[in-house]
Amino acid sequence: MTNVSVQVLSGPDTRRARMTGDVRDGLSGISKSIPPVWFYDERGSRLFEEITRLPEYYLTRAERSILEARAGEIAQRSGATTLVEIGSGSSEKTRVLLNAMAAAGSLDRVVLLDISETALREAALELYSSYKVPVEGVVGDLRDDFDAITAGTPRLWAFLGSTIGNFGSSERHGLFSRFAAAMGSGDRLLLGADLVKDPARLVAAYDDRAGVTADFNRNVLRVLNVELGADFDLDAFSHRAVWNGDESRVEMRLRCLTDQEVSIPAVDMRVSLSAGEELLTEISTKFSEDGLRDELVAAGFEIDRCWFDEDRDFMVMLACLPDSQLRLTDEA
Repeated sequence: MTNVSVQVLSGPDTRRARMTGDVRDGLSGISKSIPPVWFYDERGSRLFEEITRLPEYYLTRAERSILEARAGEIAQRSGATTLVEIGSGSSEKTRVLLNAMAAAGSLDRVVLLDISETALREAALELYSSYKVPVEGVVGDLRDDFDAITAGTPRLWAFLGSTIGNFGSSERHGLFSRFAAAMGSGDRLLLGADLVKDPARLVAAYDDRAGVTADFNRNVLRVLNVELGADFDLDAFSHRAVWNGDESRVEMRLRCLTDQEVSIPAVDMRVSLSAGEELLTEISTKFSEDGLRDELVAAGFEIDRCWFDEDRDFMVMLACLPDSQLRLTDEA
């Protein structure tokens, strides 16, 4: 189908090289970690979609309520004819924006970037079927592959779901700088971010009673077993979600329940783990409006608007580059 194209930058060889590098770096030190990007094989993507529907996981509902209330305004203020979705997954959360752009007659193209080829191809076909505009997919890593997103302004770059919280402060600055370098003068960045609140409520969002998040967390070990030939015993790890107040973030961890030695043939590693030792698998930073604004400004952006859900659990921020001549007005 000529109106749906998929460029695979993170194919099997590239994916394996990135994974082996991340695993070697993350499991070699005293404090061990595995980057959260490796949660997302086909099973991991399905589990995350299930997480977004859990009662404890308010983030998706709060963000969607903002988009439903403000999509028309966002479409009008951005002036975009192309929607670029970063970390697209099923693209369910951006359909509200796509509907608003289509209703205004301004939607000409959709671009998706995601690490999961299966999820991206399914989403691309579904979006073309719904909107009948060209859909371009890039199977790649947002850390490296922005350059593959084709030009054509004005573009609205949607980075939603509070995915930005998965990066530490220095990584966020680097990512915002890469956004700024990739964006044209007529482009806009739409950023979704979770806000600081009661730590007990935050931890519950990452440690649901049904155990779906625990399965999702352990899935990263399953991915390493399948793709790198590792022999992690998934039942020998328990899921933990803890609040790190100093860093203003929830941390997801896997605690080793027994002394064990894990072999990872593809990396030529043997990893010794002690009972009680933990692997850091994900961080989820929580923001204040002023704090996130300052980070974006430090990377060269100007802020147009910031919207909140009714309970002020979540915010969606619209930003641009200084030379884009955006109509800056008082905050909504």
